[in-house]
Amino acid sequence: MADVLGVIAIIFFYVLILVVGIWAGRKTKNAKECAADHVGAHTEEVMLAGRNIGTLVGIFTMTATWVGGAYINGTAEALYNGGVLGCQAPIGYALSLIMGGLLFAKKMRNEGYVTMLDPFQIKYGQRVGGLMFIPALLGEVFWSAAILSALGATLSVILRIDMNISVVISALIAVVYTFTGGLYAVAYTDVVQLFCIFVGLWVCVPAALLHYATKDLRRNAEDWLGEIGGFKETSLWIDCMLLLIFGGIPWQVYFQRVLSSRTSSGAQNLSFVAGIGCLLMAVPPALIGAIARNTDWRLTDYSPWNNGTKIEAIPEDKRNMVVPLVFQYLTPKWVAFIGTQYVLSVCFLSCCIFFNY
Repeated sequence: MADVLGVIAIIFFYVLILVVGIWAGRKTKNAKECAADHVGAHTEEVMLAGRNIGTLVGIFTMTATWVGGAYINGTAEALYNGGVLGCQAPIGYALSLIMGGLLFAKKMRNEGYVTMLDPFQIKYGQRVGGLMFIPALLGEVFWSAAILSALGATLSVILRIDMNISVVISALIAVVYTFTGGLYAVAYTDVVQLFCIFVGLWVCVPAALLHYATKDLRRNAEDWLGEIGGFKETSLWIDCMLLLIFGGIPWQVYFQRVLSSRTSSGAQNLSFVAGIGCLLMAVPPALIGAIARNTDWRLTDYSPWNNGTKIEAIPEDKRNMVVPLVFQYLTPKWVAFIGTQYVLSVCFLSCCIFFNY
């Protein structure tokens, strides 16, 4: 049976996001009317918000390029499994944004491109541009599918509702406000969603720390750092870090934010600040991972296989659900409402970024 409080939270959040998205859509419509005589104005208004994204909104939407469900849940899982050294994504993606700002942001914005593929198409022709579009599109599709699948499972754990229904409804809502308002709608709803994620996670941390099944984090503080291993493991660690840093640059969702900035220097600065934002947003899920690692799950109502059997640690195949499990079993009921906003926020962030692509 669905959680009544969770259903109320869903309705509240859907209404809030729709209102913000529709308001942003009206902003887009007004901007279109003002720029009706400009060649390509419609494309730039929908895809790049008329290149008029300000500093505050730009910081939020640039940070949201990486801070989604996989980022939050993955950070907590990595901390649970291997300590700080095993948690590479926050540092890697933060450096990715900074490197993108140093190497590409100002140049791309100065040239007035609309997508990241434009320079290749101009240099090598339309066939090459079309060919390069295929891997870019496939990357977005597979990435979004993986995120939506994980988030559907998260919703089913916390709210006890069918994961297929929850994901489809969330995706439809994201489609409506994205196609109505374009990047304006995505950017302004990013502000709401990141705020809900930040508040939801930080409310969860002290509540989970006070649970009687949670041990004092200082007892196991010495193993939080983790270890990498020998030469082979160190080489693999460096390889993965370089993949995160430089593999995180060639994504349309990033360059869409760069190209929507009002100025080239603004685009560069947004990349730098968003890199710091990614690190800050990783702090609460990292703490949640540490809390889960220091919890005796036998003292909670958690049964991994739903048969009454309890074990001290979360099974390896369930550790991708660390965040929702902490919300569900280590926090009181009044936290559920705020926690639901977190779940819905990461779901919407994942949906709207792809649909705007």
